[in-house]
Amino acid sequence: MTLTERAEKAVELKKSGLYNCSQAVTAALADQTSLTEEQLKQVSAGFCAGMGNMEATCGALIGAGMIAGLKTEGQGTLRMTRQLIEGFEERCGATKCKDLKTITDGKPLCPCEECVRNAVMVYGEIFGL
Repeated sequence: MTLTERAEKAVELKKSGLYNCSQAVTAALADQTSLTEEQLKQVSAGFCAGMGNMEATCGALIGAGMIAGLKTEGQGTLRMTRQLIEGFEERCGATKCKDLKTITDGKPLCPCEECVRNAVMVYGEIFGL
């Protein structure tokens, strides 16, 4: 599966209403870990909507960070997470859900589907997918 296909899978999962933003990212990147898609869906369930109140870090970005931690087995994960944050912010304009959902000119800074897409794309670029 190409990186673009992974990103589109994440978007479709989010749009389905059966996955939140964090779950969609972890599911699209499940093959990067030894966990199943269902296990990742359960682990990432509470990290959507800026951890439930839109005030914190975007769930899509958290999902990508979770996968990075599993992929690196905790070795060098902080450096990779910094790269994820920088790449995500560059693409989306912010990292906090509250800021991403701020309505300007009748639309949010970065809609959830774009956050999901961008989190997967940035992860893939860092890890060479």
